[in-house]
Amino acid sequence: MTRKQQRTLIIVGALVFLGMAVGLILYALRDTLVFFYTPAQLSEKLAQGKVSPGARLRLGGLVAKGSVKLNDDGIIRFVITDTAKDVSVTFKGILPDLFREGQGVVAEGRLQPDGTFVADTVLAKHDEKYMPREVAEELKKQGLWQHGDERAKGPEAIAPAAASTSSTY
Repeated sequence: MTRKQQRTLIIVGALVFLGMAVGLILYALRDTLVFFYTPAQLSEKLAQGKVSPGARLRLGGLVAKGSVKLNDDGIIRFVITDTAKDVSVTFKGILPDLFREGQGVVAEGRLQPDGTFVADTVLAKHDEKYMPREVAEELKKQGLWQHGDERAKGPEAIAPAAASTSSTY
């Protein structure tokens, strides 16, 4: 075997090894990857069959005005909207202090077959100028972002959700 053939064999072997290592890493991480969607993107992906109920994901947008309700069983219900689509969210736990209607929020959890999103983690903005990057980008695309003071338009830009029989949180 010539030197050139030996070198080619070593390079091919290294590439095969590297490919297998990357494949194993991606296989190991498949359950830990969490994709971010806005309500409109989630609706589109569901229609295309690219997201299935039960998949773990992050849902981001604004908390719709008038949508936050606390049930007697301790479950908090609210609606995340991007003004194009709404997704009903349920959460049992303690909400962040800065969680409120009209503010940016990211919820992590699983989508149920009935279309309700069951969150196990809710993240809210930490000051007046912060909003999750993905949410801000989607609001900019929809023209709901004020460039002058770098904040989203207030709750008046959010369509109110349907009334519920539960008590208000």
